[in-house]
Amino acid sequence: MKNIIILFCLIFSGIISAQKKHDFTLISPNGKIKVSIIINDKISWSILHEKDLILAPSEMSLTLDENIILGKNPVVLNSAKESVNKEFEAAFYKKKTVQNKYNRLTINFKNEFSLEFRVFDDGAAYRFSTKKKKDITVKSEEVVLNFDKDYNTLIPYVRDLRNPEDPFISSFESHYENKKISEFAKDTLAFLPFLIDFKNHKKAVFLEADLNDYPGLFVTNNEKKTGFESRFSKYPLQEINGGFNYLNKLITERADYLVKTKGSRTFPWRAIVISENDSALANNDMVQKLAEPSVIKDISWIKPGKVAWDWWNDWNIYNIDFKAGINTQTYKYYIDFASKNNVEYVVLDEGWSVETDIMKHNPDVDLEALIAYAKERNVGIILWASWMALTKNTEGVFENYAKLGIKGFKVDFLDRDDAKMVNSVYDIAQKAANHKLLLDFHGMYKPTGIQRTFPNILNFEGVKGLENNKWTPNDDVPLYDCTIPFIRMMAGPMDYTPGAMRNAAKSEFKPSHSNPMSQGTRCHQLALYTIFEAPLQMMADSPTSYMKEQESTDFIAKVPTTFDESISLDGEVGKFVSIARKKSDVWYLGAITNWDSRDIIIDFSFLEKGKKFQAEIFSDGLNADKAAVDYKREIITVDSNSKLKYRLANGGGLAMIIK
Repeated sequence: MKNIIILFCLIFSGIISAQKKHDFTLISPNGKIKVSIIINDKISWSILHEKDLILAPSEMSLTLDENIILGKNPVVLNSAKESVNKEFEAAFYKKKTVQNKYNRLTINFKNEFSLEFRVFDDGAAYRFSTKKKKDITVKSEEVVLNFDKDYNTLIPYVRDLRNPEDPFISSFESHYENKKISEFAKDTLAFLPFLIDFKNHKKAVFLEADLNDYPGLFVTNNEKKTGFESRFSKYPLQEINGGFNYLNKLITERADYLVKTKGSRTFPWRAIVISENDSALANNDMVQKLAEPSVIKDISWIKPGKVAWDWWNDWNIYNIDFKAGINTQTYKYYIDFASKNNVEYVVLDEGWSVETDIMKHNPDVDLEALIAYAKERNVGIILWASWMALTKNTEGVFENYAKLGIKGFKVDFLDRDDAKMVNSVYDIAQKAANHKLLLDFHGMYKPTGIQRTFPNILNFEGVKGLENNKWTPNDDVPLYDCTIPFIRMMAGPMDYTPGAMRNAAKSEFKPSHSNPMSQGTRCHQLALYTIFEAPLQMMADSPTSYMKEQESTDFIAKVPTTFDESISLDGEVGKFVSIARKKSDVWYLGAITNWDSRDIIIDFSFLEKGKKFQAEIFSDGLNADKAAVDYKREIITVDSNSKLKYRLANGGGLAMIIK
């Protein structure tokens, strides 16, 4: 009898154990991607692309106060699957509409939380949600990325000396380290997006989306050195002025939690984009698809465009009868240049105001006169401000300058993505929208979809842009330029600030503060205006330089900053990329290479069949390998059957307008 009871107990306990374990699968619409979710004492997911294991079983959990762990010994209540196939209009984007097709699985658990998984033809994503009546405190989140082999990565480490004691203070400007997972630098962090190379033409890029009332995700190596695990900045409790020129805040005390937040909410998406060829990564919509739709009903007042910029060229204009600098006459000169060349905006960067109090003007800058002067010439004025100065009185600043006729603000030196800063970005975006002001967030973490939610945010930095050429002689810029379209640009637009008219071959390049130059050819710079996404796109060089190079300036002025259609023609991460984009009935094409010269074939089959097109083409000159300013301009006829071969010089490029 005793043995029978023992046997019964063992069988019963096995039944209970079996009831606790749940396996779910979710397949992409095209059948290539399979997500497996295993729920036992923990929750994990894995991803197969055809027969290739993209993500090995990787755990997820959310820890709240009172040591409540959502994901530990979870109890499934129910689940539901759904197929979605809808299209939405994308405002100020690289294409007019985005196709949003995916299969969804929602799993509801005891303890008032859920997990939602979405599987697209190009990747997969998941997010937590809670349905608690009272506010909650999030202590930590477990995000794990495990792999079956020691793959190569292209990953941006946190590299910033503004506060070396706090790795979460960062300008988010780093080159990509090409290292195996196991070679991840000890005791360091990396930020998203980053790439895994599976060495079979397949790659994966890891992103987050819909970051709202929550800190951004960093990663570090896990203990087994076969993957990554999450790290988040704790909520700031005490801050002091500090950083570069004391223009931002340094954290002197952090809480033991990530955020205190609403009990009923969704959390950020953890997303993986999978590609069978590199070029597909350069035309991906994952962040747009996962972002919340616009909260601004009327967006008709939002006008993207190009911006004549002063800071990079150090206000260095000449052949004039006044002293150039941060003064009214200089800015009138920039406005005249913008007006003559159909450039929509001029930005007044640092120096137009007292940097710590932007309600106080530099007496040498008559702002009201400049606004009136620009308005007469159909040019808008955008003002630079540090985040610290702006947030002393955001509402008052926006109300004051909107009434004066300012069109927007370039907000700089945020340098963090803790929950307090993320909430501040949302607050700034809403208040700017209330006053019909555009925003360009410089010194900023990577975009995560807020650009769809608040379309008045037209650009973000979070990229190691052209400004670094002024002081970093050892950077390999063409390599970086040929990498970011496949990684960083997947997160959203980039305030890279192209447009250098002084162009240098590798052996000739040197940093210069007042006469800065670019690495690579003139055509490389021209091509960036098509390749790099930026609804508010800077023209970094001085009016004097642009007027000396009017042919190049005319080309830049004709390239729009948003498009109706985009096609990634060809490319290989870190080597080269070619992209075509369409606005109305005109196509714009850009191609760039790293420091290796190469031949590329441009296949014009994207053009409408049966029609002839005129192509204005800027290609590297025969001597561009030594004289990087050398280029050839020609106008030819092409059609959808055309296939043309072009030689890209070292650090070279190719730029076209086809109509």
